[in-house]
Amino acid sequence: MPILDHLWIILLLPLLGAAVNGLWGLKWPNKVVNTVALSATGLSFLASVEAVREFVTDYYPEHHDAFHKPFFDWIVAGNFRAGFDLQMDQLTVVMVLVVTGVGFLIHIYSTGYMAHEGGYYRFFSYLNLFMFFMLILVLAANYVLLFVGWEGVGLASYLLIGFYFLRKSASDAGKKAFIVNRIGDFGFMLGMFLLFRTFHTLDFSQLFDAVHNSGMPREAWGVFGTFTVASLLLFMGATGKSAQLPLYVWLPDAMEGPTPVSALIHAATMVTAGVYVVARSHLLFEHSETALVLVAVIGCATAFFAATIGLVQTDIKRVLAYSTVSQLGYMFLACGVGAFSAGIFHLMTHAFFKALLFLAAGSVIHAMGGEQDMRHMGGLRKKIKYTFATMFTATLAIAGIPPLAGFFSKDSILFSAYNIPGGHPLYIVGLLTALLTAFYMFRLVFLTFWGQQRYDEHHVHVHESPWSMLGPLVVLAILSVVGGWLAAPALWGGKDHFTAFLAPVFGSGEAAAVIDEVAAHNLEITLAIVAVFTALLGIAVAYWLYVRRPKKPEQLAKSLQPVYQTLLNKYWVDELYAATVVRPLVWLSENVLWKVVDVEAIDGTVNGIAHGATSLGDTVRHTQSGNARSYAVWVVVGALAVIAILFWPNIRPMFGMLIRATVTR
Repeated sequence: MPILDHLWIILLLPLLGAAVNGLWGLKWPNKVVNTVALSATGLSFLASVEAVREFVTDYYPEHHDAFHKPFFDWIVAGNFRAGFDLQMDQLTVVMVLVVTGVGFLIHIYSTGYMAHEGGYYRFFSYLNLFMFFMLILVLAANYVLLFVGWEGVGLASYLLIGFYFLRKSASDAGKKAFIVNRIGDFGFMLGMFLLFRTFHTLDFSQLFDAVHNSGMPREAWGVFGTFTVASLLLFMGATGKSAQLPLYVWLPDAMEGPTPVSALIHAATMVTAGVYVVARSHLLFEHSETALVLVAVIGCATAFFAATIGLVQTDIKRVLAYSTVSQLGYMFLACGVGAFSAGIFHLMTHAFFKALLFLAAGSVIHAMGGEQDMRHMGGLRKKIKYTFATMFTATLAIAGIPPLAGFFSKDSILFSAYNIPGGHPLYIVGLLTALLTAFYMFRLVFLTFWGQQRYDEHHVHVHESPWSMLGPLVVLAILSVVGGWLAAPALWGGKDHFTAFLAPVFGSGEAAAVIDEVAAHNLEITLAIVAVFTALLGIAVAYWLYVRRPKKPEQLAKSLQPVYQTLLNKYWVDELYAATVVRPLVWLSENVLWKVVDVEAIDGTVNGIAHGATSLGDTVRHTQSGNARSYAVWVVVGALAVIAILFWPNIRPMFGMLIRATVTR
């Protein structure tokens, strides 16, 4: 049975795993729960590999377009149709392999990390559900079905971030993630409505064909036409899902969930969804100079902004959280300068080394008995050697040291930014962000694994993690080393295989160079050398401060107290939102919507009617006295009233004459 004709199998397996564990897992031992969860994700990964093989070797060479498979009509209203349609093209290939492959490794790791946690079956049910919704998102052939996955990963993230729901900080973090994402999703929906109103379809192939054949000109800077408004509304959703300014605030708090959740959210699923949507909608963005510039500027600003906060964080997971926000900014920078392939390339390599960083951090936390503060660690490299080796590999990758994966993908983004008209400021900020990234990531490594131990061995028994956790680390470490080699030949004049593979989706002319090929190649070599030197400088400064002069950082913090406090308090953005948005909304809800509108207006009206009916009933019930003579009188009165009503036109003159006679007397 060809998997390509039955893409729903890739989705169904994680959904079945979530349902089976969710319904019956409470009564099962952990081994059975593991079998269900790992079988669901493992088989989904194998089905994805087979579907990719069929697409690459059998379908695409003959058809040269995306494989599109309609299964059934889901919503039909007038001329609107949204079907359960799935598709596969080169972009889908990358995304589905990253989601299922990295997701499967995280599932394996979780069996060791969560072995002694309560709600074990519930955790794996949610984890499978997360995979199901993310796969819907990347396999959907229209915006409506994509939006189902889009909202689904929001639901799954709420459940997993707030997994320890008895802890207030965790439940608050889950709610924060859910609410902030709803703000972005409102813009996403408006963007879909505008696209349907303009092109009368939300199916990718039909919509993009209509855009391509519409003859509508590219909207210049400052022109807010259909393409600009629709693109910016979609990007509004992306800023929420992929944690960009100003909607990034939920992602650092997402660290309240278990560490495998952090790895899944940050590396393979939810936060990459916004980048994917912008890349999938590239034809819309390419028709708007304003949208592209704003995507590039916001991405670049977010990358630098988050990197500065990461400089002073002491929680090992929060450093990685701000690192994720920063690296997502790089991806949007690439998309904004038209280098969509470079953005997706960095998405892929980032999935490898960021999943590794989070899982290795979880291994450190596991070894330290739950401790997450790097100030209480130190000297661990000789005690947890495998964890150290894999985390050090990932840190080299994210710092951009060749020949690891992060070097090639980050170099491609910086080169693309430099090589467009007016892109030099973006390049400079991106390069400075690379310097900060190398510094704060090696600060993390040096504080954790080097120097004197800063923990009490009588209370903390440092131990290496089991191989159920170390195995995925080793695989991800290998991917972090070799994952960028698809683009490596470009540095010595060869072919960038990754960009060539995605060319049918994005076109071969994306981010066209403004200089000749030889000069471009020489420039790329030069910029790569500059980027490596910048990363080495950041590493050297971190080494000098945290290994050679370990007391110096505290002295610098005291001498630069205003700057240090600003970064430590994350620019007080959460406090600003609380003062300008949260507290006013709470006050409005309590004092106006509740006390005035609900209690006085709605409840007052309803209760007033109820009291009136009660009073009337109380009055009327006195007519039911049980006295036959009283009833006879009421019958006569009623009969006279009926007669008066029926014959009122005839007796009205008599009443008039009687009243006049009475007045005359």
